[in-house]
Amino acid sequence: MKKPENVCFVLALLLASAAAVLAADGSWLQRVPAIERHLVDPYDNQPQAIAAGKFLFSEHCAQCHGSDAHGRHGHPDLRSERVARATDGELAWLLRNGSLAKGMPSWSTLPEPERWQIIAFLRSLPRDAEPVRVAGH
Repeated sequence: MKKPENVCFVLALLLASAAAVLAADGSWLQRVPAIERHLVDPYDNQPQAIAAGKFLFSEHCAQCHGSDAHGRHGHPDLRSERVARATDGELAWLLRNGSLAKGMPSWSTLPEPERWQIIAFLRSLPRDAEPVRVAGH
C-alpha cells in the first residue's frame, strides 16, 4: 500500500500542473489595471540587467518554467507569443501579484528592480530558437 504522504504529494503535483495549464489561457491579463499595462521596463536591453535577470530566473523561475523558459510540468512557455505580446507592465503586475488560483506565486518579496531584471531577461530570449540552458539547472 502506498504511503499517504506520497499520494498527497502526487495529488498536489497533479493539481498544480492542472492549475498551471489553466494559467496559460491568459485570463490573468483581464485583472491588470490599465495604468499598470503601460509601464515600461527601465532595464530593457541593458546587458548587466539581463545577466542579473538570468541569474534571478534560474533561482526563482526555472523550477516551474524550465531552465530554458519553455515551460515544464504544465507551466507556461515564457517564450510563447502570449508572453511576447504582453506588455512589460502586464508582466510586472503578474510577477508582483501572482495568480495563485492558476499556479503562479506572487514574487512581491523580490525587490522591484529584480522583477524588472527578470522581465529584461525574458525579453532577451529568442522566440524561435533552440532552448538556452540557464546555468545551474
